[in-house]
Amino acid sequence: MRNFFLFLIIGFFAFAEASCQENYVKENYDKTTYQIPMRDGVKLYTVVYSPKDTSQDYPIMMQRTCYSVRPYEEGKYKRSLGPNPYMMKEGYVFVYQDVRGRWMSEGEFDNMRPHVPGNDPKNKNDIDESSDTYDTIEWLLKNLKNHNGKVGQWGISYPGFYTAAALPEAHPALVASSPQAPIGDFFFDDFHHMGATLQSYLMAYPVFGHQTEEPTTQSWYNDKWNKLRERGGMNDSYTFNMNIGPLSTVTDSIYPDNFFWNDVATHPNYDEFWQKRAIINHLDNVDHAVMTVGGWFDAEDLYGPLNIYKNVEQRNPNNPNNMIVMGPWSHGDWSRERGKQMVNHIHFGDSISDFYQKNIEKPFFDYHLKGKSNPNLPEAYMFDTGKKEWKQFAQWPPRDGKITLGFQENGKLVINPKSTSQAQFSYISDPNKPVPFRSEIKPVTFTPSLYDR
Repeated sequence: MRNFFLFLIIGFFAFAEASCQENYVKENYDKTTYQIPMRDGVKLYTVVYSPKDTSQDYPIMMQRTCYSVRPYEEGKYKRSLGPNPYMMKEGYVFVYQDVRGRWMSEGEFDNMRPHVPGNDPKNKNDIDESSDTYDTIEWLLKNLKNHNGKVGQWGISYPGFYTAAALPEAHPALVASSPQAPIGDFFFDDFHHMGATLQSYLMAYPVFGHQTEEPTTQSWYNDKWNKLRERGGMNDSYTFNMNIGPLSTVTDSIYPDNFFWNDVATHPNYDEFWQKRAIINHLDNVDHAVMTVGGWFDAEDLYGPLNIYKNVEQRNPNNPNNMIVMGPWSHGDWSRERGKQMVNHIHFGDSISDFYQKNIEKPFFDYHLKGKSNPNLPEAYMFDTGKKEWKQFAQWPPRDGKITLGFQENGKLVINPKSTSQAQFSYISDPNKPVPFRSEIKPVTFTPSLYDR
């Protein structure tokens, strides 16, 4: 009973804090909506929150998303703005945009739209996420008031991909970007992990595998889940997935008209379909500041942050403003302050997300977009999950780093291995018994973030 009341108290204060932030947005920002035309004539729905105080000019902070820029109703505002509450109170022009083919934007949705190298603003056929970002920035600079001519962008997960996709062929006004938990190569993140299809993502396919006939404020995917629900057994994810049998069952009877599922099913290998969607292969000529952020316990996107940082670093040796932050977080946890930072039952410290927001994220954008004092951030701000402390490095991996642990055959872990060569071992993979045991029964849901990595 005491735990129940504690839960109620925590929930009450969380609701109260969200309400206070929403009131702050209404009291300090004006909301305006636009349909911004792209070079091919497609219009993208965009919401702009501008500071009511017009006595000064502000940088533009932009996020592009496939998850909706709601609320769409006139007079209703987001509960909070920007990457964190500190930046919201600092004052920025915050811009949110539905990407092509999603929600209130026109056009056709392409899941991880391939990049067009060297796209030309004058060529109406050169369309990708970078070009849409470029065209949006160009329109904003010409049509918004009280901006200082500098633009930043950020996003977590899919919005993190859209941030990364805008790094090459960037608009000259884009001076700071932060791809967070971004997808870098779709064959190795999210729906695939190092090439293996994740069956736990079956619930996600309706969100990404259907076009909408016209711009809408209503979700198009809820009824698509019914075919999964109709199979029953949703309270036991392991048994549910085992009962599906071969994945051809999904194609034949669950998602026959889901274009993304059919793409995944017909491209099991790393072929051109996947290769052309790998944004990490196009991160050349990135000339502005980039801060990539990720979590060591991210069940969805761990490959992306590490490899986007790596490719920006290797492909742009003359760009001194490329950095990476990796903390003890699950997917997107750094955007949420929870007090005690826990992953499953492991406590890594208190207010770790707040520390990041206040001492890393805000100073990064304030310096590059507002010209505030240089925070002298290191190239790599990495959390040591063993010692439970932040460490700073001039490069990543560290120049003087040493391998102190080694995996050996038969599942053995050796301290100070004599050889760095990889040991080989074999095991039986039985589709009828894919895991030896499970510690608890979980309902059908997304990838359980508490156990990954």
